[in-house]
Amino acid sequence: MTTGSFTDWAGTIADIGPIYPFVGTEFLLVLIGVAFWIAWHITQIKSESARLKEEEDHFSS
Repeated sequence: MTTGSFTDWAGTIADIGPIYPFVGTEFLLVLIGVAFWIAWHITQIKSESARLKEEEDHFSS
């Protein structure tokens, strides 16, 4: 997939131009990915802690 029209790969990359969409958004996408990863871990820890507490209360009596 390319975003430009050219017939061959000969030449400098600056003449060809970007060859994938959303060029320049890599850093933003990494930040979004890391934020999602951390949020998922926090949610998972809270969920597992709540379930562990419920099981502890159920089996302690």
